Amino acid sequence: MSVGLEQPTVPRSGSTGTRIVSVDLIRGAVMVLMAIDHVRVYSGIPAGGPTPGIFFTRWITHFCAPAFVFLAGTSALLYGRRHRDLPHFLFTRGLWLVLLELTVIRLAWTFNLDFSHYLLAGVIWAIGWCMVIMAGLVHLPVPVVGGLGLGIIALHNAIMPALAPALPPAVRAVLYTGFADPPIGPLVVLYSIVPWIGVMATGYGFGRVLTLEPARRDRVCRAVGMGAVVLFLVLRATNLYGDPRPWTTAGRVPAAISFLNTTKYPVSLCFLLMTLGPTIWLMPVIERARGALARVLEVFGRVPFFYYVLHIPLIHAFALVVSWIRLGAVSPWLFANHPMGNPPPPEGYTWSLGLLYAVWAVTILILYPVCRWFAGLKARSASPWLRYV
Repeated sequence: MSVGLEQPTVPRSGSTGTRIVSVDLIRGAVMVLMAIDHVRVYSGIPAGGPTPGIFFTRWITHFCAPAFVFLAGTSALLYGRRHRDLPHFLFTRGLWLVLLELTVIRLAWTFNLDFSHYLLAGVIWAIGWCMVIMAGLVHLPVPVVGGLGLGIIALHNAIMPALAPALPPAVRAVLYTGFADPPIGPLVVLYSIVPWIGVMATGYGFGRVLTLEPARRDRVCRAVGMGAVVLFLVLRATNLYGDPRPWTTAGRVPAAISFLNTTKYPVSLCFLLMTLGPTIWLMPVIERARGALARVLEVFGRVPFFYYVLHIPLIHAFALVVSWIRLGAVSPWLFANHPMGNPPPPEGYTWSLGLLYAVWAVTILILYPVCRWFAGLKARSASPWLRYV
């Protein structure tokens, strides 16, 4: 997700007008998949277990955050090729996202005004602060920025656990440990800055790949993507490095689930290899996608942040309706501090997976015409303020 960074004109085969098809389609797919997990938040279904159906309902959405942040970096490079205000825009855009995370998005999650006791530092918070940092990094040569990003991704599992104990708890939580440390006043940190800044910086360097001639670009994408997948399989199979939670064939969890159950908070090297590898490898295929589904995904990919801001309160409102229909009343649990800090759902509240996916599908159907209208508005308007939505 580019979170508002518009794509410039990069003439390539497989592009539509001035847009890069694969970037828009991946962002659109991310938006659609992400909504599954956000419906799950209000369904009462636990994250990742205990059945394979519930595990994979959560697991498929793991591809979203890495693509969010990686493509934000890619879009920054492409934007900077045509606009001289990239550092200023990244800085102001980043602060704007942090503000929205702590106000509008926080209210959408909770439907309560108890700001003094609960604030959530979620994915938009992390993207915002990473953009602020990137506003400084983009003054460096592109290969240097990309190299720094790769270094952070590769080494953080070794360096940060050793460094973190020496840091003050609040700094440690924001930089790396997140909610493993106590909240900072009312602030619960879900997404830490490290290693997400490495993901964004690597995505920035990867933007150069998208400017190559098509055949070479496709070869690089396939090589990088497949290399990441192979490295994930080797590191994960050997439990050698890259995830603090080893997989095992012992215990009650199936071995395949244990193998795929990599660490997201803070995100591990294996998690990023597992998710970004296939995403990059599929880009040449996605670039050539056509048809009705591709057109739908492209609409969502053109206005990802607009979609993001709308989909949370819409899902939350659907949960109120479902509660009223099934229980005869709106459960007070739906006004608790979602998605972190809330108590378990009340007895008899938890949805079936079928209901979860039904609400998800209706949400996507409702959002499509709204996003299509807004995408058209952005395309027609010359207002610089629409870049921030």
